[in-house]
Amino acid sequence: MSTTSDPFDSCQRATAVSARTSALVWYAAIVAIGLNLRPLLTSISPLMATIRDATGLSFYGASLLTSLPVVAMGLGAFGTGVLARRLGDTRGVALGLIAIAAACGARAFAQTGGALMLTATAAGAGVAAIQALLPAVMKQRFAHRVPLAMGLFSASIMGGGGLGASLSPLAARLGGSWHAALAVWALPALAALALWVWLNHGARPGAQAKASPNPAAASGHAPVPVWRKRRAWTLGLHFGLVNGGYTSLVAWLPAYYQQHGASVAGSGSLLAAMTVFQAICALLLPLAAARFKDRRPWLIAGLTAQLLGIGGLAAWPEAAPLLWVALAGAGLGGTFSVSLVTALDHSGDHRIAASLVAFVQGLGFVIAAVAPVVAGRVRDLTGSFTAAWIMLAISIAAMIVLTVAFSPRSYGHWLGRHGAAAPDA
Repeated sequence: MSTTSDPFDSCQRATAVSARTSALVWYAAIVAIGLNLRPLLTSISPLMATIRDATGLSFYGASLLTSLPVVAMGLGAFGTGVLARRLGDTRGVALGLIAIAAACGARAFAQTGGALMLTATAAGAGVAAIQALLPAVMKQRFAHRVPLAMGLFSASIMGGGGLGASLSPLAARLGGSWHAALAVWALPALAALALWVWLNHGARPGAQAKASPNPAAASGHAPVPVWRKRRAWTLGLHFGLVNGGYTSLVAWLPAYYQQHGASVAGSGSLLAAMTVFQAICALLLPLAAARFKDRRPWLIAGLTAQLLGIGGLAAWPEAAPLLWVALAGAGLGGTFSVSLVTALDHSGDHRIAASLVAFVQGLGFVIAAVAPVVAGRVRDLTGSFTAAWIMLAISIAAMIVLTVAFSPRSYGHWLGRHGAAAPDA
């Protein structure tokens, strides 16, 4: 009996191993990038009291350090179509990482609230480019594994937020100042940039930029802008209210529990715990929903958990703080990732899906930016965050009702016959 191996089988096995290795490296790059998208927000929160003392910011002014980058995330997302056409998705993501690294590094020299707001805005613009362009890359590269790729991306975003909240007080102690604690987050951004550049070395970044931005345009049919679609606005509103809960808690959860006697480290640990549950559910909920075309039950489950957590924070803050932040975090993380998967579900073409996701994030983050400002203003007027939590709970209940509209049967109705968005859907 011959024991000679079949060269064709060996080649197939080598190809399969190479494909798996390539996929793992890409997943690692997605995680490395995602980890850099929230520390610019969460690193400030546990140090807020120190920063306010040093800069003289009011609660309202301090809330802008969270809301301004979120506004930049929203407004910047609207311009990513031009960025993709001019530079391509690959270079656009790299540019976003450069902006984050530069903004975080500049915080080492920021002495005023205005300087911090400038760095927050620049970093938010970098995040906007990444959050709008990377999902299109994932849709194209992982066409049949979008929930897994999006789950990893979302989980890494939430995990990065947890690292920012938990490690910044330690970095402040080791570095001797809050400046060092904020600036240190330039390092992981540079590391992710190096991995991204290495991974895409030799690729032709201009190829994507030269590709037709819309298959309808390529086929000779005039595309209809996404912003003319009712479904796009509905998805954006839903996404914005989800992230309004996140931005409010990131900005004010530590301050809320410091009012109840918690230390800076203890309140930061609660925020870190919340982001741990966010990360877990940001990964698990889209994987659980992957086998089902209808994402609505999973969205409602996430929103219900968020509602229970916010209700507990408002009514019994000291009874079970870890339980409340766990519920809120689980709901926020799971709903965030499934919301993006739902938006991507609306088109099989990665370019159309990318346009929709960019618009959803643009509108959504502008809405989300308002939430911490309103919460900070309510705190200034009432001396308590309880009213802000009640307002947030009402918005979550409204989202549960809105979720019913996202029936899979409606996905195809928002597209025209040739792939362009139909103006009346």
